[in-house]
Amino acid sequence: MKSNNLSKRKKVTATLANVLSITVNGSAMEFPDGATIESLLIQLELDARLVAVEQNLEIVPKANYSERKIAPGDSIEIVHFVGGG
Repeated sequence: MKSNNLSKRKKVTATLANVLSITVNGSAMEFPDGATIESLLIQLELDARLVAVEQNLEIVPKANYSERKIAPGDSIEIVHFVGGG
């Protein structure tokens, strides 16, 4: 029975270690380790063509969304463009 509990604890620890805590538009959020700006936008169901993203006070070019990794503690600001007239 003890080995089963130990196994469960190891799994929970591994799961927690694979999560990034970041701030998105002022709100604390968690994303999988290795997440990129592109994967963040997909998870948030945002169209990359209609947003601008700032990571730690630096504008991220759209061409870099798929390559730009998110690190623990990052501050991400996402601005959504709204058309009208």
